[in-house]
Amino acid sequence: MPEISRFYGIVIKMFFKPKEHEPGHIHALYGEHIGIFDLNTLKMTEGDLPKKAQELVEEWMAINQSKLILMWDTQKLGKLPPL
Repeated sequence: MPEISRFYGIVIKMFFKPKEHEPGHIHALYGEHIGIFDLNTLKMTEGDLPKKAQELVEEWMAINQSKLILMWDTQKLGKLPPL
């Protein structure tokens, strides 16, 4: 799964599969914790990421939401700046 950003010990990754992998989302890894975040709602839909890490990911996603959705739609990844 390609890494698209890293900040405060949180690694953000995105992985593509055919359409059954919808809705668009990212994976956030923090130590042994993982969270899956919806690109449209910016909320964690699965995982056990600590609350503070969730808030940081949501803040970062809000700044980069349009770029994240474009990456998902075009399946062309790029690096995004950290928070």
